[in-house]
Amino acid sequence: MKYLSLVWAQLFRSKTRTLLTLLSVVAAFLLFGMLDSVRVAFNSGGSVDGANRLIVSSRLSITQSLPVSLLSRIESVPGVRKVTYAMWFGGIYQDPKNFFPNFSVADNYFDVYTDFVVPPAQLKAFRENRTGAAVGEALAKQFGWKLGDTIPLQATIFPRGGSNDWPLQVSAIFRARDRKRVGEEKQLMMHWKYFDESNDYIKSQVSWFTVQLANANQASRVAQAIDAISANSDHETKSQTESAFQQAFAKQFADIGLIVTAIMGAVFFTLLLLTGNTMAQAVRERIPELAVLKTLGFKDSTVLGLVMTESVLLVVLGGLIGLGLSAVIMPGVAAASGGVIQLPNVPAQTWLVGLGLMVVIGVVVGLLPALRAKRLKIVDALAGR
Repeated sequence: MKYLSLVWAQLFRSKTRTLLTLLSVVAAFLLFGMLDSVRVAFNSGGSVDGANRLIVSSRLSITQSLPVSLLSRIESVPGVRKVTYAMWFGGIYQDPKNFFPNFSVADNYFDVYTDFVVPPAQLKAFRENRTGAAVGEALAKQFGWKLGDTIPLQATIFPRGGSNDWPLQVSAIFRARDRKRVGEEKQLMMHWKYFDESNDYIKSQVSWFTVQLANANQASRVAQAIDAISANSDHETKSQTESAFQQAFAKQFADIGLIVTAIMGAVFFTLLLLTGNTMAQAVRERIPELAVLKTLGFKDSTVLGLVMTESVLLVVLGGLIGLGLSAVIMPGVAAASGGVIQLPNVPAQTWLVGLGLMVVIGVVVGLLPALRAKRLKIVDALAGR
């Protein structure tokens, strides 16, 4: 564009104001890049193609349990290698603020979840101890637990003999094989058989089955075959990837998409007011200069285009820097958290939406000042009217 140097000079005519506005745009799109990436991640994962493990849960709700009798029928589906199961327990330790995932599991749980490394002697001790517990290394370090300690877990859903006391003995401490996923060590497992025999309310029920596949390429076929087992029953199932299951679980606590949309709506509304005010003030200060441009032969449409280009350039420049920073920061935040915070890289969808928003915001905030510049009368402008 032959007038780019002119647009650039006008953009940085007031360096302080432009830099402060640019920083606001950068901050807005940095926030957008991080939050929208999380939103995209939470809304993806519907297809099971290529998955080597499937989670089979209730089709109605993740809070609905399934009969454990489905185990043998799921195991008989061609393409299934191993099946384990778990039941959400939801106990607390000392204080509700000390929340961590805890559930009862089948004896073969760690045979399917090979992501976790358990010393053989400890795994044997866990399987032989009816009231034993397997805890993640990060969780054990957090509370100072060691092998043989008793954990006074308190039930919030399932009492035992009329009491909420569920004392468990630390029999095994497991580690995440991938050290980038240390956050997954902050969980506790107890025996499903002990839970099933001891709790007062629910019997022979599990929250979900985990299916290890013989061939990941057959994931879709196996998922359909498993769901067909309980079709038209009172316990219909939904087979999905682990990531999709985790997303559904998180949505039980909050609608991530709605939260992100609300936050970003407030951020971009504020950004519109800020950049709109900046552009209006910039054009107001340059009225004599714009009149001179028209005097030199610049058409009204050209002046309109210069102001619009300046507005869009300001927002696009700040937006690209903000999205670029989010792409750099997110992996660092995830790594620094030790896997507690799992942030995806900025996906292509977020980049495309971001670019669209940059252009739209630039056009919206620049339109009124640009129209004012276009309608400017040379005589009135030079006369200060």
